[in-house]
Amino acid sequence: MITLKSEREIEGMAHSGAILAGMLKGLTDVIKPGISSWEIETYAINYFDAHDAVAEEKNVDGYNYATCVSVNDEVAHAAPRKALILHEGDIVAVDTVVNWHGYMSDACWTYPVGTISDERKRLIEMTQKSLYLGIDQAVVGNRLGDIGYAIQHYTEDENGLGDVRELIGHGIQPSMHEAPDVPAYGRAGHGLRLKAGMTITIEPMITTGGWEIRAVDMPGEDWEYYVTADGSDCAQFEHTIVVTEDGPKILTSVDSEMDAKYLLS
Repeated sequence: MITLKSEREIEGMAHSGAILAGMLKGLTDVIKPGISSWEIETYAINYFDAHDAVAEEKNVDGYNYATCVSVNDEVAHAAPRKALILHEGDIVAVDTVVNWHGYMSDACWTYPVGTISDERKRLIEMTQKSLYLGIDQAVVGNRLGDIGYAIQHYTEDENGLGDVRELIGHGIQPSMHEAPDVPAYGRAGHGLRLKAGMTITIEPMITTGGWEIRAVDMPGEDWEYYVTADGSDCAQFEHTIVVTEDGPKILTSVDSEMDAKYLLS
């Protein structure tokens, strides 16, 4: 069932989203060559504790961590690891869900580790741009396929990148995963029609190669994560948004200046 959110619910989600965004912003000073991906997990937990929030994905479906930390060819659902050291030139995506007093937000950001190659820089820039092209289609009266088409057309048709199919965005609130499914690919003019009050995540996972992925067992854990099937790099960006009569509004904004037109007034 898809619920249209009240003003009170949207305000609560925006507060949750501000906490999540603050954590992601803070990671720009944490992520550097030589740290382990576990330090990202520790920073996130401490940040959420300090802001009266919890990481919603911890202990859900057998997952034991607050964040998913994916490096280079890792696509999604990779756990933070004490033995995984970040090196100069890596890229790392950090994905998490925050629960603040019952209000949910979900976002992901991809970071360079030190100085990265032009190819990886291009991947990050184009993945982030594809997210915003998708967000721009999240207007009342459009369809879910319009969001996916905008992302897929830009990344695959125009720029020869891979647009992952198997992992998709979703509705959010009151739980972290709600209807509807929100693919980052699709056909314009097809799918569910968008209405004011819908809260969804848009989360393109874009590769420098093909769109296919494969599952990998996490050592020592009853858990699978995903990597690109061809070993190519992957970047991911994700925002939680609300569809309004005044256009899409980002509830997890990391950059208020860049996102000025997408912010709640």
